Amino acid sequence: MSSQDNLTDDTTDFGYERVKTADKAGRVREVFDSVAAQYDLMNDLMSGGLHRLWKRFTIELSAVRSGQTVLDIAGGTGDLAAKFSKLVGADGKVILADINAAMLSVGRDRLIDKGALSNIDVVQADAQFLPFEDNSIDCITIAFGLRNVTDKAKALKSMHRILKPGGRVLVLEFSKPTSPLLSRVYDAYSFSALPAMGKLITDDADSYRYLAESIRKHPDQESLLEMVEDAGFVDCRYHNMTGGIVAVHRGIKG
Repeated sequence: MSSQDNLTDDTTDFGYERVKTADKAGRVREVFDSVAAQYDLMNDLMSGGLHRLWKRFTIELSAVRSGQTVLDIAGGTGDLAAKFSKLVGADGKVILADINAAMLSVGRDRLIDKGALSNIDVVQADAQFLPFEDNSIDCITIAFGLRNVTDKAKALKSMHRILKPGGRVLVLEFSKPTSPLLSRVYDAYSFSALPAMGKLITDDADSYRYLAESIRKHPDQESLLEMVEDAGFVDCRYHNMTGGIVAVHRGIKG
C-alpha cells in the first residue's frame, strides 16, 4: 500500500507536510503573522521587483472601469487595492479582503498613509466563504493567495457566486516553469536563497521554506485552468509570465 493510500480525507497539504484540514488555516495564519511587517520588502527582494510588473499586467487584464466594485482577496498589504481605488474612482468601491488580521492591519495602515481609504472597505474574510451578496461584484482578483487556501475549488465557486454576470476573476499565482533548465535554477533558488533571505530579513526561515513548498504543491497551469472552468467560469485562459514561474488565470461569469 502506498503512502498516498494511507491518507485520510480529513488531511491536506501544508507545504510538503500533511496536516489535518481543520488545522491548515491556523498554520497559514501563523506564517503570515510572522512575515506581515516585512511582506512587501520580501516580495521585492524575492522577485527582484518583478511582482510589481506581474500585478500591473493583472490589473490591465481586469479591464476595471470607473464606478465598478472590485474585490481583492488575500489582498494583504493593499498594493492592488490602492491601484484599483484610482481606477474605480469616487463612484466605485474596492473591497480589500484577507483572512489574516495582521496582514490587513498592515494594509489598512499603508492605505491610510496613501490617503486611499475613501472608496476602500477592509474586510477580514475567508476566500471559501465570501460574505458578499450573489451577483454583487464586477471583478475579483486574488494575487499569490489561492495556493494557501484549504479548499481551492470551494473558493473559486464562492467567487463565481458573488460575481455579476459578465464579471471576471483573475488569479495571479506562482506556477510551473515551462523550461526544464529554468525549473532547476528556480528550485535551487527557492530552497536555498528564499529561506536564507527570510532568516536575514524576518528571522524566520521556516515560513519562507513553507512558501517555497506551497508553490510546488499548487496546481500547474492546465490543472488550475480546469478548476476555474469547473467552478462555472467561461472563456477561461491563462498567461504565463517570466517563463511560467508566474501565471495569471482569467475566467468570466457567463
